Amino acid sequence: MTISDRTLQMPQTHSPTEILQFLQQGQSFAGVDLQDVDLSQMDLSQVNLSGVNLSRANLSGANLSEANLRGADLRGANLQGANLSSADLQDSYLNRTQLHQANLAGANLEGAKLQVAYYDAETIWPEGYAYKNSGAVGPGANLSGAYLNTANLRGADLRGANLRGAYLSGADLTGANLEGAALSSASLQKAYLTGAFLRHARLNNAELQGADLRAADLSGASLENLQSIAGADFTLVQGLSEETRAMLCNRPGRELGTWNTFTRNNTAQSLGCQRFKDESFT
Repeated sequence: MTISDRTLQMPQTHSPTEILQFLQQGQSFAGVDLQDVDLSQMDLSQVNLSGVNLSRANLSGANLSEANLRGADLRGANLQGANLSSADLQDSYLNRTQLHQANLAGANLEGAKLQVAYYDAETIWPEGYAYKNSGAVGPGANLSGAYLNTANLRGADLRGANLRGAYLSGADLTGANLEGAALSSASLQKAYLTGAFLRHARLNNAELQGADLRAADLSGASLENLQSIAGADFTLVQGLSEETRAMLCNRPGRELGTWNTFTRNNTAQSLGCQRFKDESFT
Protein backbone atom coordinates (compact mmCIF):
# COMPACT_ATOMS: atom_id res chain seq x y z
CA MET A 1 0.00 0.00 0.00
CA THR A 2 1.44 3.39 -0.97
CA ILE A 3 1.71 6.39 1.37
CA SER A 4 -1.02 8.20 -0.55
CA ASP A 5 -3.31 5.15 -0.23
CA ARG A 6 -2.79 5.04 3.50
CA THR A 7 -3.42 8.78 3.79
CA LEU A 8 -6.78 8.46 2.05
CA GLN A 9 -7.93 5.95 4.65
CA MET A 10 -7.46 8.39 7.52
CA PRO A 11 -10.69 9.49 9.28
CA GLN A 12 -12.25 12.83 8.50
CA THR A 13 -11.72 14.03 12.09
CA HIS A 14 -8.38 13.68 13.82
CA SER A 15 -8.31 13.50 17.61
CA PRO A 16 -4.92 13.43 19.34
CA THR A 17 -5.54 9.73 20.18
CA GLU A 18 -6.22 8.85 16.52
CA ILE A 19 -3.17 10.77 15.38
CA LEU A 20 -0.98 9.00 17.93
CA GLN A 21 -2.31 5.65 16.71
CA PHE A 22 -1.53 6.52 13.09
CA LEU A 23 1.97 7.60 14.12
CA GLN A 24 2.55 4.31 15.91
CA GLN A 25 1.42 2.50 12.76
CA GLY A 26 3.92 4.47 10.67
CA GLN A 27 1.24 6.32 8.70
CA SER A 28 2.13 9.39 6.64
CA PHE A 29 0.53 12.75 7.31
CA ALA A 30 1.83 14.37 4.14
CA GLY A 31 -0.82 16.72 2.72
CA VAL A 32 -3.37 15.99 5.46
CA ASP A 33 -5.71 18.68 6.85
CA LEU A 34 -5.10 19.04 10.61
CA GLN A 35 -6.48 22.55 10.96
CA ASP A 36 -7.33 23.56 14.55
CA VAL A 37 -6.19 20.19 15.97
CA ASP A 38 -4.74 20.01 19.51
CA LEU A 39 -1.31 18.37 19.41
CA SER A 40 0.12 20.12 22.45
CA GLN A 41 2.94 18.29 24.27
CA MET A 42 2.87 15.48 21.67
CA ASP A 43 6.08 13.77 20.50
CA LEU A 44 6.18 14.39 16.74
CA SER A 45 9.92 14.12 16.30
CA GLN A 46 11.06 13.05 12.81
CA VAL A 47 7.44 12.87 11.60
CA ASN A 48 6.64 13.70 7.98
CA LEU A 49 4.23 16.63 8.06
CA SER A 50 5.20 18.13 4.71
CA GLY A 51 2.40 20.12 3.13
CA VAL A 52 0.08 19.52 6.08
CA ASN A 53 -2.54 22.13 6.94
CA LEU A 54 -1.81 22.90 10.61
CA SER A 55 -3.29 26.38 10.59
CA ARG A 56 -4.41 27.47 14.08
CA ALA A 57 -3.27 24.11 15.50
CA ASN A 58 -2.15 23.94 19.12
CA LEU A 59 1.41 22.61 19.06
CA SER A 60 2.56 24.24 22.27
CA GLY A 61 5.25 22.22 23.98
CA ALA A 62 5.27 19.65 21.18
CA ASN A 63 8.47 17.86 20.18
CA LEU A 64 8.94 18.49 16.46
CA SER A 65 12.68 18.02 16.37
CA GLU A 66 13.89 16.85 12.93
CA ALA A 67 10.28 16.82 11.69
CA ASN A 68 9.59 17.40 8.00
CA LEU A 69 7.39 20.50 7.86
CA ARG A 70 8.40 21.58 4.38
CA GLY A 71 5.60 23.64 2.83
CA ALA A 72 3.35 23.11 5.88
CA ASP A 73 0.65 25.68 6.62
CA LEU A 74 1.24 26.80 10.23
CA ARG A 75 -0.53 30.14 9.98
CA GLY A 76 -1.89 31.20 13.36
CA ALA A 77 -0.60 28.04 15.04
CA ASN A 78 0.56 27.99 18.66
CA LEU A 79 4.16 26.77 18.79
CA GLN A 80 4.95 28.29 22.15
CA GLY A 81 7.68 26.28 23.85
CA ALA A 82 7.80 23.79 20.97
CA ASN A 83 11.03 21.98 20.11
CA LEU A 84 11.67 22.58 16.40
CA SER A 85 15.40 21.93 16.50
CA SER A 86 16.74 20.71 13.14
CA ALA A 87 13.20 20.67 11.71
CA ASP A 88 12.74 21.25 7.96
CA LEU A 89 10.54 24.34 7.68
CA GLN A 90 11.57 25.27 4.16
CA ASP A 91 8.81 27.18 2.31
CA SER A 92 6.46 26.78 5.31
CA TYR A 93 3.85 29.38 6.26
CA LEU A 94 4.47 30.71 9.77
CA ASN A 95 2.47 33.93 9.48
CA ARG A 96 0.97 35.01 12.84
CA THR A 97 2.42 31.89 14.48
CA GLN A 98 3.28 32.05 18.18
CA LEU A 99 6.97 31.23 18.57
CA HIS A 100 7.48 32.37 22.14
CA GLN A 101 10.13 30.22 23.87
CA ALA A 102 10.31 27.96 20.80
CA ASN A 103 13.59 26.21 19.97
CA LEU A 104 14.46 26.59 16.27
CA ALA A 105 18.16 25.80 16.59
CA GLY A 106 19.44 24.19 13.40
CA ALA A 107 16.05 24.45 11.68
CA ASN A 108 15.86 25.07 7.92
CA LEU A 109 13.88 28.29 7.44
CA GLU A 110 14.80 28.90 3.81
CA GLY A 111 11.78 30.44 2.07
CA ALA A 112 9.65 30.32 5.23
CA LYS A 113 7.07 33.11 5.58
CA LEU A 114 7.29 34.70 9.03
CA GLN A 115 5.28 37.91 8.60
CA VAL A 116 3.76 38.88 11.98
CA ALA A 117 4.97 35.67 13.64
CA TYR A 118 5.48 36.40 17.33
CA TYR A 119 8.75 35.70 19.13
CA ASP A 120 10.29 36.77 22.42
CA ALA A 121 13.71 36.99 24.07
CA GLU A 122 13.60 33.25 24.83
CA THR A 123 13.02 32.12 21.24
CA ILE A 124 16.09 30.26 19.95
CA TRP A 125 16.83 30.88 16.26
CA PRO A 126 19.17 29.06 13.85
CA GLU A 127 22.69 30.41 14.04
CA GLY A 128 23.15 33.27 11.57
CA TYR A 129 19.46 33.53 10.68
CA ALA A 130 18.41 37.19 10.22
CA TYR A 131 15.17 36.83 12.17
CA LYS A 132 15.00 40.56 12.94
CA ASN A 133 14.53 41.22 9.22
CA SER A 134 12.11 38.35 8.60
CA GLY A 135 8.89 40.30 9.24
CA ALA A 136 8.41 38.55 12.58
CA VAL A 137 7.35 40.62 15.60
CA GLY A 138 9.54 40.69 18.68
CA PRO A 139 12.38 42.47 20.51
CA GLY A 140 14.63 44.42 18.13
CA ALA A 141 12.57 43.53 15.06
CA ASN A 142 13.14 45.63 11.95
CA LEU A 143 9.60 46.57 10.91
CA SER A 144 10.34 49.91 9.31
CA GLY A 145 7.49 50.84 6.98
CA ALA A 146 5.68 47.57 7.70
CA TYR A 147 1.95 47.32 7.01
CA LEU A 148 0.49 46.31 10.37
CA ASN A 149 -2.88 48.05 10.15
CA THR A 150 -5.40 46.43 12.56
CA ALA A 151 -2.79 43.81 13.57
CA ASN A 152 -3.30 41.99 16.86
CA LEU A 153 -0.14 42.97 18.76
CA ARG A 154 -1.71 42.84 22.20
CA GLY A 155 1.00 42.27 24.81
CA ALA A 156 3.71 41.96 22.13
CA ASP A 157 7.34 42.36 23.18
CA LEU A 158 8.65 45.04 20.83
CA ARG A 159 11.45 46.43 22.96
CA GLY A 160 13.91 48.36 20.81
CA ALA A 161 12.01 47.51 17.62
CA ASN A 162 12.39 49.66 14.51
CA LEU A 163 8.87 50.75 13.59
CA ARG A 164 9.81 53.96 11.80
CA GLY A 165 7.11 54.85 9.30
CA ALA A 166 5.17 51.67 10.11
CA TYR A 167 1.44 51.57 9.36
CA LEU A 168 -0.25 50.71 12.65
CA SER A 169 -3.66 52.31 12.19
CA GLY A 170 -6.22 50.47 14.29
CA ALA A 171 -3.61 48.03 15.59
CA ASP A 172 -4.20 46.51 19.02
CA LEU A 173 -1.07 47.26 21.05
CA THR A 174 -2.81 46.98 24.41
CA GLY A 175 -0.21 46.24 27.08
CA ALA A 176 2.57 45.93 24.49
CA ASN A 177 6.16 46.54 25.56
CA LEU A 178 7.54 49.24 23.26
CA GLU A 179 10.35 50.43 25.49
CA GLY A 180 12.97 52.23 23.40
CA ALA A 181 11.10 51.47 20.17
CA ALA A 182 11.57 53.78 17.19
CA LEU A 183 8.10 54.94 16.09
CA SER A 184 9.09 58.13 14.31
CA SER A 185 6.64 59.00 11.52
CA ALA A 186 4.59 55.88 12.31
CA SER A 187 0.84 55.94 11.66
CA LEU A 188 -0.90 55.13 14.96
CA GLN A 189 -4.27 56.54 14.00
CA LYS A 190 -6.98 54.91 16.16
CA ALA A 191 -4.43 52.45 17.54
CA TYR A 192 -5.11 50.84 20.91
CA LEU A 193 -2.16 51.61 23.19
CA THR A 194 -3.98 51.17 26.49
CA GLY A 195 -1.46 50.35 29.20
CA ALA A 196 1.35 50.11 26.66
CA PHE A 197 4.93 50.47 27.92
CA LEU A 198 6.39 53.31 25.83
CA ARG A 199 9.29 54.36 28.01
CA HIS A 200 11.96 56.18 25.97
CA ALA A 201 10.09 55.38 22.76
CA ARG A 202 10.66 57.81 19.89
CA LEU A 203 7.31 59.03 18.59
CA ASN A 204 8.55 62.15 16.80
CA ASN A 205 6.34 63.09 13.85
CA ALA A 206 4.00 60.17 14.56
CA GLU A 207 0.27 60.26 13.75
CA LEU A 208 -1.74 59.83 16.98
CA GLN A 209 -5.15 60.94 15.79
CA GLY A 210 -7.80 58.99 17.71
CA ALA A 211 -5.22 56.81 19.49
CA ASP A 212 -6.19 55.28 22.85
CA LEU A 213 -3.25 55.93 25.19
CA ARG A 214 -5.07 55.50 28.47
CA ALA A 215 -2.73 54.46 31.32
CA ALA A 216 0.21 54.12 28.91
CA ASP A 217 3.71 54.73 30.33
CA LEU A 218 5.33 57.58 28.39
CA SER A 219 8.28 58.17 30.71
CA GLY A 220 11.11 59.70 28.69
CA ALA A 221 9.24 59.28 25.41
CA SER A 222 9.93 61.76 22.57
CA LEU A 223 6.72 63.40 21.30
CA GLU A 224 8.00 66.32 19.25
CA ASN A 225 6.40 67.46 15.99
CA LEU A 226 3.48 65.05 16.16
CA GLN A 227 1.33 65.12 13.03
CA SER A 228 -1.94 65.19 14.97
CA ILE A 229 -3.30 64.31 18.41
CA ALA A 230 -6.92 65.07 17.52
CA GLY A 231 -9.08 62.69 19.53
CA ALA A 232 -6.13 60.99 21.24
CA ASP A 233 -6.99 59.94 24.79
CA PHE A 234 -4.21 60.45 27.38
CA THR A 235 -6.35 59.67 30.45
CA LEU A 236 -4.23 58.39 33.38
CA VAL A 237 -1.12 58.36 31.22
CA GLN A 238 2.05 57.75 33.26
CA GLY A 239 5.42 59.52 33.12
CA LEU A 240 4.35 62.49 31.02
CA SER A 241 6.53 65.42 32.10
CA GLU A 242 4.90 68.77 32.77
CA GLU A 243 6.98 70.23 29.94
CA THR A 244 5.67 67.66 27.48
CA ARG A 245 2.12 68.02 28.78
CA ALA A 246 2.34 71.80 28.29
CA MET A 247 3.66 71.29 24.77
CA LEU A 248 0.73 69.01 23.96
CA CYS A 249 -1.73 71.45 25.51
CA ASN A 250 -0.45 74.11 23.12
CA ARG A 251 -1.58 72.10 20.11
CA PRO A 252 -4.34 73.70 17.97
CA GLY A 253 -7.72 73.91 19.67
CA ARG A 254 -9.39 71.91 16.90
CA GLU A 255 -7.18 68.95 17.85
CA LEU A 256 -7.58 69.32 21.59
CA GLY A 257 -11.34 69.59 21.35
CA THR A 258 -11.80 66.43 19.30
CA TRP A 259 -13.59 63.54 20.99
CA ASN A 260 -12.29 60.00 20.88
CA THR A 261 -15.09 57.96 19.31
CA PHE A 262 -14.19 54.88 21.35
CA THR A 263 -13.51 56.28 24.85
CA ARG A 264 -15.85 59.29 24.57
CA ASN A 265 -13.18 61.62 26.04
CA ASN A 266 -11.73 64.64 24.32
CA THR A 267 -8.01 65.23 24.09
CA ALA A 268 -7.85 68.41 26.17
CA GLN A 269 -9.73 66.86 29.07
CA SER A 270 -7.60 63.71 28.98
CA LEU A 271 -4.46 65.87 29.23
CA GLY A 272 -5.93 68.18 31.88
CA CYS A 273 -5.29 71.26 29.74
CA GLN A 274 -6.41 74.02 32.08
CA ARG A 275 -6.30 76.82 29.52
CA PHE A 276 -9.06 75.06 27.59
CA LYS A 277 -11.17 74.19 30.59
CA ASP A 278 -13.97 76.61 29.81
CA GLU A 279 -13.56 76.86 26.04
CA SER A 280 -15.76 75.29 23.41
CA PHE A 281 -12.83 74.06 21.24
CA THR A 282 -14.21 75.55 18.06
